[in-house]
Amino acid sequence: MRALILILLSAFALPALAAIDTYEFTDDAARERFQELTAELRCPKCQNQNLADSNSPIAQDLRREVYRMVEAGDSDQTIVDFMVARYGEFVLYRPRLTGYTWILWYGPFVLLGLGVIVVLILGRRKKLSKAGAQAFDADNSAPNTKAATDHNARLGALLKSTDNSDRAGKQSDQPVNKETP
Repeated sequence: MRALILILLSAFALPALAAIDTYEFTDDAARERFQELTAELRCPKCQNQNLADSNSPIAQDLRREVYRMVEAGDSDQTIVDFMVARYGEFVLYRPRLTGYTWILWYGPFVLLGLGVIVVLILGRRKKLSKAGAQAFDADNSAPNTKAATDHNARLGALLKSTDNSDRAGKQSDQPVNKETP
């Protein structure tokens, strides 16, 4: 039973050991460059993992290639250009600013600006409609705008003419009854 448990524990521990690569660098600066480059370059096979974190065989090969180039004294730009030439812009976590990638860099700011403009326009419309409603209700149906004043004048004229016609109608419709019982 103990042997079975040891075999199972060893089987689960093997993938953890597979990710550990041991490289011997000539100096600490080369080690730091290697760590920065493997953190900046994306694994071509994995989803959102860089070369340093990935356990895939291609990531191990690329780490070895980066190590070889760092030890050979190649510059960071030369190493990045080599990886981009081999695997495309996908290997870069921070893509270069080109005509094809400008939307990645500036798109969020453009969307944020459009959102701010839409919010300002909607807020202004709401403020104007609220101010118009308050102006109309401020003096108990005594509007401040010229259109509302004209509307009220026409309404008053209509009411006056209706009253006059009603009075005239009442006077003509009512029987003249001079004899009261």
